[in-house]
Amino acid sequence: MRKSNISEKRSLRRLLAILALIIVTIALIVWALPRDNGPQYRYDVGKPWMYGSFIANFDFPIYKTDETVKAEQDSLINQFEPYFSYDTEVEKKHINKFLYDFQDGIPGLPAEYMTIITDRLHRLYQSGIMSAQQYDNISKDSTNMIRIVSGKEASSLQINCLYSTKTAYTKLFTDEKLGPQRAILQKCDLTEYIAPNVIYDKERSETEKADLLSSIPLASGMVLSGQKIIDRGEIVDDYTYRVLNSFEREMQRRNSKGNEIASTIIGQTLFVGILIMLFTLYLALFRKDYFQNTRTMLLLYAMITIFPIVVSIMMKNTILSVYVLPFAIVPILTRVFMDSRTAFITHAIMILLCAAAVKYQYEFIIVQLTSGLVAIYSLRELSNRSQLFNTAVLVTLTSAATYLALQLMQDNNILTMDHSMYTYLAVGGVLLLFAYPLMYIIEKLFGFISDVALIELSNTSKDALRRLSELAPGTFQHSIMVGNLAAEIANRIGAKALLVRTGAFYHDIGKMQNPAFYTENQKGVNPLANMDRLQAAQIVINHVTEGLRIAEKYNLPAIIKDFIATHHGCGKTKYFYISYVNEHPNQTIDEAPFTYPGPNPSTREQAILMMADSVEAAARSLSEYTEQSISQLVNRIIDAQIAEGYFTECPINFSDISQAKQVLTERLMSIYHTRVSYPTLNKPGTPQNTGESKKKRRR
Repeated sequence: MRKSNISEKRSLRRLLAILALIIVTIALIVWALPRDNGPQYRYDVGKPWMYGSFIANFDFPIYKTDETVKAEQDSLINQFEPYFSYDTEVEKKHINKFLYDFQDGIPGLPAEYMTIITDRLHRLYQSGIMSAQQYDNISKDSTNMIRIVSGKEASSLQINCLYSTKTAYTKLFTDEKLGPQRAILQKCDLTEYIAPNVIYDKERSETEKADLLSSIPLASGMVLSGQKIIDRGEIVDDYTYRVLNSFEREMQRRNSKGNEIASTIIGQTLFVGILIMLFTLYLALFRKDYFQNTRTMLLLYAMITIFPIVVSIMMKNTILSVYVLPFAIVPILTRVFMDSRTAFITHAIMILLCAAAVKYQYEFIIVQLTSGLVAIYSLRELSNRSQLFNTAVLVTLTSAATYLALQLMQDNNILTMDHSMYTYLAVGGVLLLFAYPLMYIIEKLFGFISDVALIELSNTSKDALRRLSELAPGTFQHSIMVGNLAAEIANRIGAKALLVRTGAFYHDIGKMQNPAFYTENQKGVNPLANMDRLQAAQIVINHVTEGLRIAEKYNLPAIIKDFIATHHGCGKTKYFYISYVNEHPNQTIDEAPFTYPGPNPSTREQAILMMADSVEAAARSLSEYTEQSISQLVNRIIDAQIAEGYFTECPINFSDISQAKQVLTERLMSIYHTRVSYPTLNKPGTPQNTGESKKKRRR
């Protein structure tokens, strides 16, 4: 009863976790989706309208193009007269400073020169002096005008009627009386008494400029409700293009209102929710092993969430085309770590979610679906990482060919086609190569293992397996035999053959620590024979914990470590346990010291390894190898494992076990079959060793 309650609580928690994952996924995608796109059509000047008759369903203005508005603004800005004001205090301040500094006169000049210089400074200030930088900017065109504010009135003045601080200083020395005394006057540093008194009025200028620019009308006409804009097959000209663009702008403006935004969010939530629920149902109905694996679910939902968010951000900012994104990474990674059917479903769902944010959805969906299919097909037998490069090339070429086909269907003139898309597709193909490092990251982050990694691990020249073959050759041969048997069972029942074969290669690596204690490595002498049963059991059991330690040393993946831990499950070292019980008939025996640490197998592959390992080891002890003896051995061992509950925690059924028994019996029969004795060649003159000759000799 308690176990049932615990199981129900665990199932409820898992259901709530999956529900939370679905809600978070939907919320993130809907939050990122743009809400101001309105109707999405594809149209270009000089190309036919591909949709049905387009009739306006509301009045809207025909907006000018951005280029037209910019040209009109530039024209007005060129005619704009910035505002300046006279500061009368500047003249008083600087002339008084001059008179104070030279109150004793200018050394080397008559006293009358003080009056002359004061007069000339007064004339310059009366004409107006501007800062050198402002003067240079405005005086590029000598006809430019400024507006001088005096009190409540403003009058226009041509720029060349004013001075800058530089030209005012120069003007002093062009005077007929001051010019001859230039050498003496330059020592007086008259620039200290020349300062701008015509000051730029930034606030008034910016206000007037804004009013001027706002007077430019953004529209140049109106389209009335019910008016036909264009019909299917008609060529889009400049005017029609502007009308269609104006319609989209007006739709964006209308969608920015509260009611429209709420309606858009509801529609997007419904759309995203339907797709996510369909994806979840697929996993629950057809891929229960993925559905029940938390790490697998997190990876799948992460992949179908990230790309729609990135696409939505790119569509809002319109920095680059979304075609630069390597969408085929999703089916590649799903195919590598899971299977082809799940890869296609995941890719299709992800592309449909992205299409909610993309303009020209038809083209986008077709191009990306074909590229995803090619990616899946090209990786149907992934045996080395270099295949990813070939996949990237094939995906790029397929995407380009598909886009070209769509263009040819719409426009048969190759010269007028948009060729920039091929650049984006090429960039996407290059970015697709990032699938290689991503595979490694996912393997480490989520604990997955790819077929490529398994092939690399099953290489017998790898460090751990090479040392096993050197230190414990008998165990190494046993592991190879078990791996081949387990792989054949996995192929027969539809399990992961490469995974169980690789796990089998490593399941006994703990025996390399003390190889002489294990039968397959002994040469007639068994060190355990004269040893205490309890101590001997601990030595044998230790090869599991020692194997896990060695696996840590060689950085083996967690999924391989699971094979080491579970290949004996929570079983006992029966030989030593039974012997110990027989030797101590009147004692209550503690089973724990004779029991492997476990746990029991939790996957079909782990169960297959347990069966193959036990049967292969026991088969070596048979006195004769007949079909009956081998079949009885296989049935006895596997039935005992079932009876002891080793397979209650893994999804293997009786049909799988029955087929496993059949494979083991067939393979062991072929391995240990009885060979025909070859006859001995008799020497000349020697009677043949036949039944007839024996009779003659007996006579």
